[in-house]
Amino acid sequence: MITMIRVAFACLLLIRMSLGDFVAAQAGPGSFIRSDFYSAMQSNNEQAVNKQLEIIKTADMAGKEAFEGALLMKKAGMVAGPKKKLDLFKAGHKELEGILKKDSNNAEFRFLRLMVQEHAPGVMGYKAELAKDRLYILNNFERLPPAVQQAIKEYSKESNVLKPADFNSIR
Repeated sequence: MITMIRVAFACLLLIRMSLGDFVAAQAGPGSFIRSDFYSAMQSNNEQAVNKQLEIIKTADMAGKEAFEGALLMKKAGMVAGPKKKLDLFKAGHKELEGILKKDSNNAEFRFLRLMVQEHAPGVMGYKAELAKDRLYILNNFERLPPAVQQAIKEYSKESNVLKPADFNSIR
């Protein structure tokens, strides 16, 4: 009986180790990694933004329109020429707002919108949801994945809308 338990345990351990290797292999170069995405969003590096756009376009992930939309609007602030800026912003706006209409209860998508709204030029008229998004993010912060929580905390250090003190009472 003890031998059977040991064999079963060994088999489970091998399966777990194999699955761990498989998952690690799936997160190779060109995979969507939230921390890399948020680093690109907070940078002023067009090359980093373009790299994340390439990764997202080929990624098989839910809600990728939100991430692509946010990056396109970020990129709009980096390119030359008013027409190109406007076209990129509109394309990104359509993607991000489209996914938010389908999933308005997604705190991460609302964080993406908050980041863009806070930095969008006033002439774009894209600041109406800042207060609502801030409140929603704060109320749902603990339910977000750790990588998103970390990105929000980092962002709050430079934000005029979110402040580090907002997270003092939250783990």
